[in-house]
Amino acid sequence: MQELLWAANEFGRITSFYGPELQRYTSYRGHAPAEGPVKQMLMCDRGVISITAKSIHLASRKGVTQWHFNQDDMKDLRCMAFTSKGVHEVLVAGCQETMYKIDVDKGVITSTLKADAPYTMMKRGGQYICAGTADGYVHFLDLINYKVARTWKAHSAFINDMDARSDVLVTCGWSSRPQHGYLLDHLANVFDLKTLMPLPPVPFPPGAAFVRMHPKMSTTCMVASQGGLIYAIDIMNPDAPSMRHANVFNTHITSLDIAPSGDALVLADAECAMHLWGSPNKIQFTEYGSPTEFADQVAPSPPIDWSPDVPLNLVGMPYYREMLFSAWPSHLVSEVGAPPSKIDAGILASLKRSDIGGYTSFPRKTRRHQFEDTRAVQRAQDTLSAPRFLSERQKDDSQGHEGPRRMSDALEALGDLALAGATRRDVPVMYRNVEIKYSKFGVDDFDFEYYNKTKHSGLETHIANSYTNPLLQLLRFTPTIRNLALHHTATSCLYDNCLLCEMGFLTDMLEKAAGMNCQASNFLKVFSSLSDASTLGLLEQFAAANNPLSVTIQAANRFLLKTFCDGFRQLPPHNRHMEQSLMTGALLAIRCGHCANEMLKPGETLVHDLVYPPKPLKHHPRMAPPRPAFSQVLKASVERQDQTRGWCDRCKRYQQLSTRKTIQSIPKVLMVNTAIHSPDHKQLWSTPGWLPQEIGVVVQNGQFFCYEGSDLKYHLQRGFYDIMVYELVGMVIDINSADNQKSHLVSLINVAPSSPDPADQDQWHLFNDFLVRSTTSEEALRFDMNWKLPSILTYQAKSASHVIDDSWKENLDPSLLYYLPRGPHKSPDPTVLRNLNPTTELPRAGMPCAIDAEFVALSKAEIDIKADGTRETVRPPRLGLARVSVLRGAGPYEGLPFIDDYIACSEPVVDYLTAYSGISPGDLDRAVSKHNLVNLKVAYKKLWLLLNLGVVFVGHGLPKDFRIINIHVPRAQVVDTVDLFSHRLRSQRRLSLRFLAWYLLREEIQQNTDKGHDSVEDALTALKLWRKYQEFMDAGIIESMLDDIFDRGRETNFKPPSVYKTERDTGEWRPETPGHMSVPGTPARKTVGLALLGGSNQTPPIKKDIFGSPIR
Repeated sequence: MQELLWAANEFGRITSFYGPELQRYTSYRGHAPAEGPVKQMLMCDRGVISITAKSIHLASRKGVTQWHFNQDDMKDLRCMAFTSKGVHEVLVAGCQETMYKIDVDKGVITSTLKADAPYTMMKRGGQYICAGTADGYVHFLDLINYKVARTWKAHSAFINDMDARSDVLVTCGWSSRPQHGYLLDHLANVFDLKTLMPLPPVPFPPGAAFVRMHPKMSTTCMVASQGGLIYAIDIMNPDAPSMRHANVFNTHITSLDIAPSGDALVLADAECAMHLWGSPNKIQFTEYGSPTEFADQVAPSPPIDWSPDVPLNLVGMPYYREMLFSAWPSHLVSEVGAPPSKIDAGILASLKRSDIGGYTSFPRKTRRHQFEDTRAVQRAQDTLSAPRFLSERQKDDSQGHEGPRRMSDALEALGDLALAGATRRDVPVMYRNVEIKYSKFGVDDFDFEYYNKTKHSGLETHIANSYTNPLLQLLRFTPTIRNLALHHTATSCLYDNCLLCEMGFLTDMLEKAAGMNCQASNFLKVFSSLSDASTLGLLEQFAAANNPLSVTIQAANRFLLKTFCDGFRQLPPHNRHMEQSLMTGALLAIRCGHCANEMLKPGETLVHDLVYPPKPLKHHPRMAPPRPAFSQVLKASVERQDQTRGWCDRCKRYQQLSTRKTIQSIPKVLMVNTAIHSPDHKQLWSTPGWLPQEIGVVVQNGQFFCYEGSDLKYHLQRGFYDIMVYELVGMVIDINSADNQKSHLVSLINVAPSSPDPADQDQWHLFNDFLVRSTTSEEALRFDMNWKLPSILTYQAKSASHVIDDSWKENLDPSLLYYLPRGPHKSPDPTVLRNLNPTTELPRAGMPCAIDAEFVALSKAEIDIKADGTRETVRPPRLGLARVSVLRGAGPYEGLPFIDDYIACSEPVVDYLTAYSGISPGDLDRAVSKHNLVNLKVAYKKLWLLLNLGVVFVGHGLPKDFRIINIHVPRAQVVDTVDLFSHRLRSQRRLSLRFLAWYLLREEIQQNTDKGHDSVEDALTALKLWRKYQEFMDAGIIESMLDDIFDRGRETNFKPPSVYKTERDTGEWRPETPGHMSVPGTPARKTVGLALLGGSNQTPPIKKDIFGSPIR
């Protein structure tokens, strides 16, 4: 005997674990998986004997096979026991007519015996082999001739477990009860093997399922229930048992055993988990065991310096005497095992049948000896080809070539990826991981439209904790949550860590983007900063390596909903609308099993984890066990009843407690975590049509009734109950891709309920990060236990569908725009920065505002250098907003800033980019900054308010700024001077702000490289350029001016000449303009109305004594 714990599973695999730490020692497959589970194991000197229904196997403790029997007459082996020869001979039997006596040392079947009954279990006790039958009897077989010496009816139905030690046999079993089926007996029966007479039974009220005799105390046995309750009972004095309880949550015990030393007890449950019990300081499996032999320790390799300064030849190569594969000549290398070529359809059409197959004439469509690379064809079919970069396609378009892949190709590629049927096992490409590729132009060069031709925006993946993207999409398409989030965001909430505000910002951005790619960077930044999220293991950098992604997203679902409710409630009038919409009201009754004392406390639930019924232990072999309906599982999950051990105030001690829920109310939105943990659960979800799209719920007398399908239609037609009908809004799906891809999450969502048009029918869409495509409800609701299983379900009351409340736009709180940041430093002079006047400068639709922003680098780019020396960007640098300036674009104070915020940064800054941003170290630190800093949320909300009040943003290169700020501004609200002064017919070049200011405005900006750019200066310059563009448009000379700008730009390489200052001072240089103008402008300036205001509102007169016109 050795310090090993042995276990086996249903696939014939046998595993051993060493010591109390259960260190894995050996694992081998002793039987074919098709033979079913391992029924029993016995330990002998030579190794481990195991049996399945059709074979007997002996292997050494190192896993080496000693002998194996698998005969045709072995049909249903169940049990075995050592004979009078001890561990040298074993008797094997089962539910069949024959038994086998096997010599363990020689590995031969010495004799085949006739069985008197079908035996399910055997134990050696005293002078007999105790054999339990399938109908509840115990046969006592004589050790000489193996004939039945005595029979005993132990249980009325069948025996579940038994054990024998010395001259005592103890059994546990089932009895048939009218109207209740089979139930475990509340007595463990005892039999005296000396007198062959029964002894008084041992009472066990929870129902005795398993029993083991203690190896040292001959009259003591351990009895356990399926629920985990364990009694240590002296069969001679059963009135004073010692009780323990094993915590087996959501499962049941399947077996029990005691170590030969008596110091350890092990339990196995239905979730394939083992529970080892004993004193941690003295657990020992055997008293006088042999030492366990371990593999020799591998000598550590010498350290190798891999730094860039060490030459590669110093690393060296391992010694070898034969030629390396890499040095083989090409004629010795060939690919084998390629899939066969697809037979041409024309050949199949003209095929003539014969006895040996079919034949036809060769069509001669290929050249002689030509073959097809079928591997390349298969790879092309199994992957969605990545699109080319936008810069490459623009280059082809400018040369008049049709690119090999157009954006419409995405629809064709995705259209060929529909599921072929419910039995398909290959993961379709549309469900696999998608990845952003980066060119030298960054992420803006990636063709996101290739992956999404719908009007619904996807979310990018290069952000930490972006595994939550599918859940965020699901919440955004749930109208109830969407409405509450946006209404909360429109209030005066300024809490930095309010995730509900961030959800509102994200929802508004996704709706405005209307199919363009977005990113949840601000939301995930706040999410990552929360200590509770880190504690719960929801952050990728702190998550356990072996924690399934489905478990993490379910925990994130619970966390987000609770955080949303807390955020909604913290503002006056502190109402509970969010909780009422998401929370199931309930009372939790806790009852002591000893004194029957019952205590009530609130039991509200935001998320329901599904609780599946346990698999029946016994059922008719010809009848499949009944499959529970989804509505039944949901009812049991909502009305959750548990057994636990806790403190009883009346008994003043820990007792067995039972809990049950009394349902008081149901919400508009039911959030359900599927909690799939076992193969039985996966098989249940793989059943076609198991998940209903509609369910009906009735709450009556504290009970939760759920209906689906025909039952729901029947109750709706009767109209007797007040039924709330829910429809399935969407799901978060766990995808286990093959081809060495890590598992990931997608969402399948019915977008119709979030449409304001009640006539819209079901419109299911797949959201795989930034890949979005429409699909059918059949495909959406089809699951596969191998690769596609749901993690989160969202049901919403049907009455809340199509209810899109946009009244928040009329209830925006713009008070934040009328105040300047407060802090320890003096406010700027009003001629430099002046806040808006709430009575005369209320932001309105069409009002122009000049904007510019500066950024700092929070992380550097992650670059992968390949073997050929090429560099590939894995993740781009992460930039953070450092300063944002917004200027008035019209009115008496035109060009005067009303927002000039520096944003406090709590993250480490890796590069301040001072030459471009104008931000220096310390500017963003509250302790030393000379500016009055604001939080990111305050600066962001100001821009968000201006956006939703309808202002028009004027700036230079705004799309990049808006992307980093993480806000989407519709094109109708953007005036970008990059686009205004672009000449698509002549060049794809985008002109810099500095060059345009030099040429058109005769102004010199961005000259001080030490101090960097000034966002106020850049925004003001963009505003002046827009005014200049309006002058050109009004005079009708815009095309000629663009020609002149690009001609002059080619002469100066589109940069201001270095001698510009000298030439300006001496008056020697004048830019050439059409019509012999002295400067770029119009010969006769008119009063021009703002184009974006419809041209009806004219620019008000300028007060020269306050600020002055930007174009004089």
